[in-house]
Amino acid sequence: MTERALGKSGLSIRPFVLGGNVFGWTADRAASFAILDRFAARGGGMIDTADVYSAWVPGHRGGESEAMIGAWLRESGARDRVLIATKVGMGEGGLRPDAVRAAAQGSRDRLGVDAIDLYFAHQDDPDVPLDEVLGAFGELRDAGIVRAIGASNYSAERLGEALRVADAKGLPRFTAMQPELNLLDRAQYEGALQRLCIAEGLGVIPYYSLAAGYLSGKYRSADDLGQSPRGYKAKAYMADKGPAVLAAMDRIATETGASLAQIALAWVAAQPGVTAPIASATTVAQLDDIMDSMALRLTGEQLTALTEAGA
Repeated sequence: MTERALGKSGLSIRPFVLGGNVFGWTADRAASFAILDRFAARGGGMIDTADVYSAWVPGHRGGESEAMIGAWLRESGARDRVLIATKVGMGEGGLRPDAVRAAAQGSRDRLGVDAIDLYFAHQDDPDVPLDEVLGAFGELRDAGIVRAIGASNYSAERLGEALRVADAKGLPRFTAMQPELNLLDRAQYEGALQRLCIAEGLGVIPYYSLAAGYLSGKYRSADDLGQSPRGYKAKAYMADKGPAVLAAMDRIATETGASLAQIALAWVAAQPGVTAPIASATTVAQLDDIMDSMALRLTGEQLTALTEAGA
């Protein structure tokens, strides 16, 4: 599968990014290693994680995902076959320069890497001036701790301001963006943010591409919601446009022979400006299914039908 340039970051990735939020949470060590082994065997690419994964689990503090990925990297020797993206900014201290520096070192230690390939500001921090945020990221890049930097969950207004500040003060630019985007959640990316990313040449790797698994078709009724710890998130989709979108996906699945997860990811990958969607898997079978989305090419008519169903 041909790689795509991730904006102006200097990195190139395949049109699928493996989400690491499940590692150390719904995927234990054995499952995590099996998934990561298979990912590397199939050509690898980028693995996305964050220092806060999985702090929402009782007894966890954050860093569990990074630690699991780091343990796998050491055991597998696969560092040269994968790129690692992680994030900072949701913990105590937000994006204060001292917090960013400390978090980057913590992430690097847990991952066991010399350099983090792509380091994201996980969310905007309006309490810290943008030049201080970018300055801290620039120090990390200059020190070889990170290779490229990106922003996640920034509005178009704030991302544009960050780019202007970088240019005016000679600071490093964000070169990648990570917004929420799927067939049912499009407001954050579509419109001003999408136009800005395209105009400024940012790589875009959307998260939540399967809408917490809803777009895989696993939640068709209220009885299905207990299948997974994330099932509760699907309930809102059932009362909104979810059934209409699944119906459109079912028709395209019949036409193409593709799974619903593959169709959902192929739609995201086909959106203007998008470099690659992010999705996670808790089994090797799930991973194989979603990685096969890279070979699926939806027709213009199919893309339009999906877009209209979720509008």
